[in-house]
Amino acid sequence: MSESKLAGQYFDAAIGLLRRVRDEEAEAIGAAGALIAETVVAGGRLFAFGAGHSSLPAQDVVYRAGGLALMNLLPVPGVVGVDVVPATLGSALERVDGLAGAVLDNSPARAGDVLFVISLSGRNALPVEMAMHARAAGLKVIGVTSVAYTTATTSRHHSGDFLKDHCDLVLDSKIAVGDAELTADGVGAPFGPASTVVTSALMQAVMATAAGELAARGIDPPMLRSGNVDGGHDWNGRVMAAYGDRIFYRR
Repeated sequence: MSESKLAGQYFDAAIGLLRRVRDEEAEAIGAAGALIAETVVAGGRLFAFGAGHSSLPAQDVVYRAGGLALMNLLPVPGVVGVDVVPATLGSALERVDGLAGAVLDNSPARAGDVLFVISLSGRNALPVEMAMHARAAGLKVIGVTSVAYTTATTSRHHSGDFLKDHCDLVLDSKIAVGDAELTADGVGAPFGPASTVVTSALMQAVMATAAGELAARGIDPPMLRSGNVDGGHDWNGRVMAAYGDRIFYRR
């Protein structure tokens, strides 16, 4: 099989998943956007968390051109991306009980804020406990996960619960268990993960919806402009000055 054919198959698979999410998650995306808008109007703050590669869609909505300036990353040392050595340590930390509570207790998150918890499988202790502790503290939790894992795998949290069981809203990425869209002769394992593409698009769709919701309420959404266009830095400076008490990645 030619490399170009595999590339085309990967794009087709990713596009198919994006269409499914667009069509099947439209109501949930709308609800998430409305919740963000309500939180912004009420003076609340916005956070996103993900571990391992699930941190990439969380980072993608923080401090970026065309993004909502109020989105903050909720970092957990050793689990953001693959910046810990050995990389397997990050996976091990996802299974540690009690870590989520310690992180939340030492974060600026408070009652009335919104927290996105992104976890492809939703089965590890860290995302489950992050959602549990956040809700107990009065935050609204939006879970971004593949619901398929709840019927094809077992939870690694002592409760037996998955992330989706402790959320106010759930956005289903539709990613198949194993996160690999392709197979080919001569390749021993399935390959072609699509979770980052789809989950990042899902997050950006929510941000776009939130911007529209704020505009509909007569509020100019605090969006960031690219620093690589004329006037971008000045624009961003004004936005950050106006909303500095809710932007934590500058401190």
